[in-house]
Amino acid sequence: MLAINPQQIDVWHGDLTPIDQPLYLPLLASHERDHAQNLTQPAIRQRYIQVRATLRSLLSRYLNQAPESIDIRSNQHGKPYLQDYPELVFNLSHSGDYLVIALANRCQLGIDIELCKVRANLALMVNKCFNQTEAAYWQSLPEHQKNSVFYQFWTRKEAFVKATGRGIALGLQQCVIDVENHNQFQSLPAAYGEASIWQITPIAFANKPLLIGAVVADQAIASVNWHTWVE
Repeated sequence: MLAINPQQIDVWHGDLTPIDQPLYLPLLASHERDHAQNLTQPAIRQRYIQVRATLRSLLSRYLNQAPESIDIRSNQHGKPYLQDYPELVFNLSHSGDYLVIALANRCQLGIDIELCKVRANLALMVNKCFNQTEAAYWQSLPEHQKNSVFYQFWTRKEAFVKATGRGIALGLQQCVIDVENHNQFQSLPAAYGEASIWQITPIAFANKPLLIGAVVADQAIASVNWHTWVE
């Protein structure tokens, strides 16, 4: 049985490779199996089964409970939580064929990863999701830096709104990154306390240079422990 110390975050990561669905389906709760059967596109169904099965397998290591019996609920905005173990918090993100799952104790926790795809509409997205200070900073960057900095800011904002449980409905423009220090928030919606309370830990993988992300929590982070799962 695994345990997490205070001010510690465990991050599990790995590839989403093709799976043997009959092997994974028994790990899901009955309502998840029903949902999977209703997904008509095979690739989406396979991805859903694998993500849910991996999450349940990891949670079972911390809870010492059968994966399929873990009671995972969602709040009104869709953020998952554990009905019977509210002290253990988790969040997940996947992009392309890669998945990350963060776990911690007694905090608000969010994680987000994105593949740094070149987008023709980055300027439009900046105007929509960045505040004026962030947008002016981004516009001042050399062209070769704009793509990676956009995703740095985007994943930090996404991780924050996921941690609050509100998602992007909260408004990404209200979650402002410090342009002098990209690992700090300059300001956040007043309902979530001082920006200094929230800690950002960047995510980067040496073997996946196009994958950028961040973990965000409303507590001091003493350590982030990285784990790779093996299928």
